[in-house]
Amino acid sequence: MAAAGPKAADVLGRVTLVTGKEEFLNERTVTAVREAVRAHDGEAELSETAAAELSLGTLGELSAPSLFSSTRCVVVRNLEHLPEESVAGLLSYAEAPVEDVALVLVHGGGPKGSGVLTKLRKARGVTESKSGELKASEFPGFVAAEVRRHGSTIDQEAATFLVSAVGQDLRSLSAAAHQLTHDFPGEPLDVAKVKRYFGGRAEAKSFAVADAAFSGRRHAALEELRWALDGGTAPVLVTSAFAGGARGLARYQGATRGMREADLAREVGVPPWKLRSIRDQSRGWSEQGLARAIRAVAQADADIKGAASDASYTLERLVLTVTALRDGR
Repeated sequence: MAAAGPKAADVLGRVTLVTGKEEFLNERTVTAVREAVRAHDGEAELSETAAAELSLGTLGELSAPSLFSSTRCVVVRNLEHLPEESVAGLLSYAEAPVEDVALVLVHGGGPKGSGVLTKLRKARGVTESKSGELKASEFPGFVAAEVRRHGSTIDQEAATFLVSAVGQDLRSLSAAAHQLTHDFPGEPLDVAKVKRYFGGRAEAKSFAVADAAFSGRRHAALEELRWALDGGTAPVLVTSAFAGGARGLARYQGATRGMREADLAREVGVPPWKLRSIRDQSRGWSEQGLARAIRAVAQADADIKGAASDASYTLERLVLTVTALRDGR
């Protein structure tokens, strides 16, 4: 997990097929491809589109050189929604990709679109990056790799404790590793340092804030936020919990109706017991409101990681924004 990212030669003139349900790892692959292209050509054009909007014409436009640079990185999301009439054109492109273009196709897992995946895997110009779901025993190793990414080390006991405190959400674990290495720069991390920040099950506190906000309970969310911050919960874990809540709602709203409870839970990516609260929350959210909430979460996360002068104000503003959007204001 600590392997170096791809080089430009690995992605330009190629199609990178990103598959699997580990959304955090999928997004990391997309980011790595973009960074490789930008390192090769600082003027490279970056673009993104949804597979549902992809046609042979739009693919040609996306991959064509611009006035500013012939090097392009094109990301196509939600490959499972690719229109049937666009399949042949995409497969043809995958057999002979444009030399200065890095095309990234992201499939979110699940059976939909599996026939297209099978055909793409056989194409000469395709490299697949698959994110398998981690086993329980692999999470401490993930934490150790995240800490190494930031130039530090963590012992096995501390990594295991962090997983037990934060839970098995990769985004939250990554945020926790970032927080610890930022506050103890260059220092090996032991269980005492981890307990200083995460001894009170920070994940539970963070998700209590997010659940209250996405349910529209403004006063409860603000109260939970104050308790979480006063108890030492890292701000990045709060924004991570909000991101997880938004993803769960988006997946629930986009899921096929009439699915069995267990299948729906797998599709949404949550335990079956969590579906009831997501179902209740979703009744107050429009597609447009949720999209705006996701942007607000991303902005707050960027502000926090950019060392916002007042993290508590940033998080309070996020709570107020999300609860207002749910109320339709």
